[in-house]
Amino acid sequence: MTAPVDFIGIGLGPFNLGLACLTEPMAELSGVFLESKPDFEWHSGMFLDGAHLQTPFMSDLVTLADPTSPYSFLNYLKESGRLYSFYIRENFYPLRVEYNDYCRWAASKLSSVRFGTTVTEVRHEDELYVVATASGDTYRARHLVLGTGTVPYLPDAVHGLDGEHHLHTARYRHRKSDLQAKDSITVVGSGQSAAEIYYELLSEIDTHGYRLDWVTRSPRFFPLEYTKLTLEMTSPDYIDYFHALPEATRHRLVTEQKGLFKGVNSDLIDSIFDLLYQKNVESAGRPVPTRLLTNSSLRSARHEDGSYVLGFHQDEQGKDFELRTEGLVLATGYHYRPPAFLGPVRERLRFDGHGQFDVARNYSVDTTGRGVFLQNGGVHTHSITSPDLGMGAYRNSYIIRELLGTEYYPVEKTIAFQEFAV
Repeated sequence: MTAPVDFIGIGLGPFNLGLACLTEPMAELSGVFLESKPDFEWHSGMFLDGAHLQTPFMSDLVTLADPTSPYSFLNYLKESGRLYSFYIRENFYPLRVEYNDYCRWAASKLSSVRFGTTVTEVRHEDELYVVATASGDTYRARHLVLGTGTVPYLPDAVHGLDGEHHLHTARYRHRKSDLQAKDSITVVGSGQSAAEIYYELLSEIDTHGYRLDWVTRSPRFFPLEYTKLTLEMTSPDYIDYFHALPEATRHRLVTEQKGLFKGVNSDLIDSIFDLLYQKNVESAGRPVPTRLLTNSSLRSARHEDGSYVLGFHQDEQGKDFELRTEGLVLATGYHYRPPAFLGPVRERLRFDGHGQFDVARNYSVDTTGRGVFLQNGGVHTHSITSPDLGMGAYRNSYIIRELLGTEYYPVEKTIAFQEFAV
């Protein structure tokens, strides 16, 4: 059993990795971060050629909390010999694979990270959280920071679905070659990941000769709303406003605001249209074997004779129809699920009327209000700022202040020009 530390971070996605970077130089706080994977990995199944973040490089692990940090993206570029190339590129959006490499670079410099360490149980004894691991090691701390992240969401219609050739976008890149060997592929869902996969598969449709369909229940292919006044909703001001709303209102807004962080980059939408136009011109009058269908909800799915038979309902027409496909990509997003290892301390945690974590304004989820903190998983309490990479450094500054009892990294109070409350 190791000596107690101030806090234990469980899970090492970008948000807890940012917390590790910000606390590394702090003598005032001791912490350890436990991650089950052998190394840092962030959505490797979506490392498509040319795919980039939808937030600029300043939304790295540390800059918006500490611009002088040695763990900044710019310092990574400098050490990698690409700082001038990035400057000349004049595109402030890092490639997705580049961002992952940056995070691995940062993680390699930290003394507090323990990869290959799977947490099996959390208990509370003698005013300390006791974290047991699969290797038999035990860690103790006064505080926990949960960073296990979200997990792939699968619609009810595909639960228990047989067959080997359906996959969530989280595994797309690893299974792409198998998928393209099929006679037909259907992408179900919307958002940036669905659009990126459809565009890549459409680009290579002539090489492999499959039929390609994209079906979404959304009324149209919504663009990501990215105006500057809308971006002010990723601000301390908006968190204060949103968190103070009634619970029922917040849960309703979660659905209404999906277009603010789950839409498709407008340039990509235009590129898809342009590629469809190009394919249509090149086909010499033959129909391009692809379809785009909106307003269509997946109601059923079964596997028969080597294909999937998908049952849809066209919501506006009120009609049912079926599609048959050999390959199936589920671009159905992610959702948060409280980790099973928290079972023994569940009575110390707060849940709302919808069964989700009742996340306090200071990001705590325990009954004391400062014992267990949550990274991400709080769209229903902190709105679109919860998954936003650009708000990670702000949230970590806030959590550090709660852990330390004093402000180490200045926490912004208000930055928006507009007023959200009356």
